Amino acid sequence: MYFPYLRGKQFELLALRDFATGNQSREKVVPIIEPVKQQFGSLNTAISVMLGNGLLFAMILNPNDGDFKHPNVSNDIIGNLTSLIGANDRWIPAYIYKRNTNVLLNHIIQNDLQQVMIILPSGADVNDEELMGILRNERVSYIVNGNNGNRSTRVRLLRLNKRLISLEDRFNNKARNADYSDPDDEFFSDDFAYYNADGLYGFSDYTALPKDFIEGGMMPYAIAIHLTYQKADDQLFVHHFVSESNFDQSNVRGKFHEAAVKIAPFYNGIAHTSAVDELIEKANQEDGYPGLGYIKKLSIINHLELINGILSD
Repeated sequence: MYFPYLRGKQFELLALRDFATGNQSREKVVPIIEPVKQQFGSLNTAISVMLGNGLLFAMILNPNDGDFKHPNVSNDIIGNLTSLIGANDRWIPAYIYKRNTNVLLNHIIQNDLQQVMIILPSGADVNDEELMGILRNERVSYIVNGNNGNRSTRVRLLRLNKRLISLEDRFNNKARNADYSDPDDEFFSDDFAYYNADGLYGFSDYTALPKDFIEGGMMPYAIAIHLTYQKADDQLFVHHFVSESNFDQSNVRGKFHEAAVKIAPFYNGIAHTSAVDELIEKANQEDGYPGLGYIKKLSIINHLELINGILSD
């Protein structure tokens, strides 16, 4: 099972909506969503679309990022997620663990939540008895553990007989888009091929996006389109399609065309997702530039469709 970790920003939510409606067989993908905005309209709409199309997902109920990183903003958001009312068995309540055992347990019990997911982005300290206590709780079913290099930690977590999921940062983030041209092709992950052999229920990453949350952005000097693809039976790579005229911030549409026209030749002989087909189509249009957010949306959809297809075979 694949548990992509996404933030509740506009184009991440649009990617989930499109994936939910555009893919009939998607039982292998369960998105984990961390809200980042105090305005819940777009999130509730996305939830309704996912529920309506039977896409199981996990919703983080104590978010850390975006608007919720500020101490004067409450991150107890369950009352704002009105689209979840009456859908208790069709989504997974999730919490980020921050040495806040009593707070989490009280919230879980007060809201009568079951099949709970506990997320440990930096990895579990299995010598922390408070943490191990909440992980043993009968209401907790899923453990998402980051930084899984420590074998003894994984073994001790597996002994809890919960659904253990690895969380890794697989995207090699760079300071400038132009820097992705060297190298333009990089190893991304082999988690999909080996998570079962490691005794895991599933695996998670941040898709073809950086781990760290980024608020907004500026007009780029370069356009970079990040598309994952299966290079070998047990390997995913990410290819970076980068524009050429990267000396100033002018003519973003032209930069998009420079990057996007490289996609079709590269994918000759490689299976296409719907997102790759759409990018190729836009590259051939005179005014095909869809905007930076839309490009990110297609990159996410490509990754979700790619892994869903691999796991469903």
